[in-house]
Amino acid sequence: MKSLYDISAPAKLNLFLHITGRRSDGYHLLQSVFMLIDWCDTLHFDLRADGQISREDLTTPLPADDLIVRAARALKTASGSPFGVHIGIEKRIPAQAGMGGGSSDAASTLLALNRLWKLDYSLEKLTQLGLLLGSDVPFFLGGHNAWIEGIGEKISPIALPPGRFLVVKPAEGLETRLIFSDSSLKRDSETAIISGFAADAFGFGRNDLQSVAQRHCPGVTQALEWLASRGLNGRMTGSGSAVFAQVLHPIDVGSAPSAFQVKLCNSLAVHPLVDWAASGS
Repeated sequence: MKSLYDISAPAKLNLFLHITGRRSDGYHLLQSVFMLIDWCDTLHFDLRADGQISREDLTTPLPADDLIVRAARALKTASGSPFGVHIGIEKRIPAQAGMGGGSSDAASTLLALNRLWKLDYSLEKLTQLGLLLGSDVPFFLGGHNAWIEGIGEKISPIALPPGRFLVVKPAEGLETRLIFSDSSLKRDSETAIISGFAADAFGFGRNDLQSVAQRHCPGVTQALEWLASRGLNGRMTGSGSAVFAQVLHPIDVGSAPSAFQVKLCNSLAVHPLVDWAASGS
């Protein structure tokens, strides 16, 4: 095997995000549900015999040392593989949106290179490596929608009903560090339970980061107001600037401001690469 093409890296939405406390080391304790959606990046992998790792941006330019390159480098270092790879990336998931695009790219890179380099690493071993790259990477490696707790390391797969969502990303992005360092951030939400969430999966709770984000990024408020003008009750996903709302009826999205990225998305029951993750080869 010398190439793997059209490898998907799907985005996620946080159906809710509650901050329940803060550890002595500064990390925040949270509860959330991560749901996979069909807004995807696409990656292509060509084996290099010279051991070098290179990346080609086929759409949006990315930073030189992004999570894709870091994931490939980490796996090569851990495994001692003599091979390298040239990675082409068709980037579609917006950056700084709270949709996990970079983490998803890293997870798909680990899964693809595990196969391309014939490493036969277990999913557990890949997950340990992925956690060093970012707290969301293990979720994407797991391949299932999940209830998330702790600092993001406690992942419990859950089944979700299918849904359709309108996702809106304003022109501005948001840095995670900016939101979590804000002194006005609510950090004392009551602990939720899965049964309470299950009673209203797409309407449960809130995003505790949203009010802080709206102060730092007017685009979040503008996107929420645009959703409201369409009769939709939106909320922010993650710590980025994208917002979303469940859509139950056909909707015209042509009136969205030109600065917005707008996409109708379907939920995914499982990650497109879940069979790879399960087989480990």
